[in-house]
Amino acid sequence: MLIAFALTPMGVEENGAAYVADAIKIIRESGLPHRSDSMYTMIEGDWDEVMDVVKRATEAVAERVPRVQASIKIDVWPGMDRPLDGKIEMLERRVAENAATVGALDGRPAATDADASGVPATGADSAS
Repeated sequence: MLIAFALTPMGVEENGAAYVADAIKIIRESGLPHRSDSMYTMIEGDWDEVMDVVKRATEAVAERVPRVQASIKIDVWPGMDRPLDGKIEMLERRVAENAATVGALDGRPAATDADASGVPATGADSAS
């Protein structure tokens, strides 16, 4: 399972980063695979362990502010190996496959000598 969530401290005048830092500390200490960006934090694991981390992170912020808003997106994908990185790897393969199949944007034919991963081989004659 992969979850993406964002916590927004409400009712405070200053920047919320100091409050969110408390949540990030809990996430890092959980030992679960995770990644944070400017919009969300993603955590990979089974339902109970991921939701426990989200709960504890939310409670840590709520202890210091009058109100916390949480936005949560959940991807339950049985059989997906390592969804945190696996989904990106799948996307990159598809992009490469599409580039090899559809052709170059300038109308020239695309290279057809792609390896098994769908990534075009280097050194293909792209000028023809």
